[in-house]
Amino acid sequence: MTSALDEIPAGTDPALADTVTRIAGVAADLARRIARGGLDEALGAAAGTNTDGDAQKALDVIADEAFMAALKDGAVRHYASEEQDSVIDLNAAGGLAVAIDPLDGSSNIDTNVSIGTIFGIHRAEATGTASVLKPGRDLLAAGYAIYGPQCCLLLSFGAGLLKYVLDPVTGRFRPVPPPAPIPADSTEYAINASNYRHWPDPIRAYVDDRVAGAEGPTGKNFNMRWIASLVAETHRILTRGGIFLYPADGRKGYERGRLRLVYECAPIAFLVEQAGGRATDGIQPILDAVPDRLHARIPFVFGSANKVARVATYHDLPDQETAALFGNRGLFRS
Repeated sequence: MTSALDEIPAGTDPALADTVTRIAGVAADLARRIARGGLDEALGAAAGTNTDGDAQKALDVIADEAFMAALKDGAVRHYASEEQDSVIDLNAAGGLAVAIDPLDGSSNIDTNVSIGTIFGIHRAEATGTASVLKPGRDLLAAGYAIYGPQCCLLLSFGAGLLKYVLDPVTGRFRPVPPPAPIPADSTEYAINASNYRHWPDPIRAYVDDRVAGAEGPTGKNFNMRWIASLVAETHRILTRGGIFLYPADGRKGYERGRLRLVYECAPIAFLVEQAGGRATDGIQPILDAVPDRLHARIPFVFGSANKVARVATYHDLPDQETAALFGNRGLFRS
């Protein structure tokens, strides 16, 4: 097939390179379709719900079918998707397994906010479930495409980040300098503050201290961001640092978090660690977590390493301190 991706690192396993190239080709086509979204209103039309109960847009289904079609005659034996109830067998002779969110953030299509594709690639095992129910540290590669003002592809084979920008004239992803390591110093945090009343005490205490700003124990002011698109949040943090939090909370269905470990959190965590950041469930590294099912959910905190580590310290506080007024938490003045 014609490559849509320039300059894969020399020495990359051919099967892995071919798989990433196929994913890039579909991403390039999706970028074109998304750019025409206003001319094809059907792309943003509702398409029911997926097997895990989330609302689907027509483009969710189109993207899922396109990735399966592109990968079925390549090196991918097993295909695991947000849009599928179980792992799909594609090619019995393949040696790889792909876990993918074909169109992350699709609820934002109508509002023209950046959406994306997230993927991770594992070595295939005898069964589909065995292939993807692994810790993220076993990933061979991971990446995302972000469909925004630029269409970018961020990718890692486990030796740092690679960045490509889609040239709309040629339809090819061209390499550009990769992002610098995630900055340690940032005054931005991302969380959906409307759920404050449902959060556990450590998360509320952490956010209270940021809201208190220069008058609180941190001694500095912060800005809150919330795009509701995981790829967009990730892209911002890789560019300028900060922290993203999607904790578990007290609502039904959110007790174990909301984001999916296999095809959302693990690939993003892989990229974040490659960029010098950290990714945890609030306490433990995401890449050490072992999913118990395809659509397993997990709390997700990632970003600048020092800031993610700070969240864990709030979980170590006694209950009476996490519930105390911010002025009593002087140890967090950094």
